Amino acid sequence: MGDLFTSRARGGDSAAFSLLVREHQSRLRGFLLRLTKGNASLADDLAQDTFLEAFKKSDQFSGTNYFGWLCAIAWSRFLMEARKRKLENIDDLPEIEDDVPEAENASLIRHDLESAMAELHPMQRAALTLCFALGQSNEEAAQTLNIPLGTLKSHVNRGRAKLSQLLSDWRKVAVS
Repeated sequence: MGDLFTSRARGGDSAAFSLLVREHQSRLRGFLLRLTKGNASLADDLAQDTFLEAFKKSDQFSGTNYFGWLCAIAWSRFLMEARKRKLENIDDLPEIEDDVPEAENASLIRHDLESAMAELHPMQRAALTLCFALGQSNEEAAQTLNIPLGTLKSHVNRGRAKLSQLLSDWRKVAVS
């Protein structure tokens, strides 16, 4: 969406903000679904909280990457919720089955990938989601997560290595 809508939303224009919400809600919800390991209800609650906070603080947005700013707010809300629920490893979140019908093989691959992602540390999961699923650059993802670039790269590399190891181990078990 153009800078005009961003600047109007920054000024408190609720119609312009509504357009920005419609533009970004799907991607933001996808980001939150990955963080919450598929818990749609929690992801929806966090997305709503994120957009409310973004509207209240719209005058504080000074950049050009509105989606990155939303992800930073969402990440902060996610961490607050995890602390509130005392889910440091987020392992207590229920696993939600994907109800979108797909080809059986693609469904199995997706399930394996989602299961492997759920095994990752939340910061690794967030870094991989931002960089690969949402297409943010390393610099944007580091800014979103409020961590140094080198730290983000470490989380991405460790997360990729762990994913590779988990998927490889699962393939070996499936073949046996």
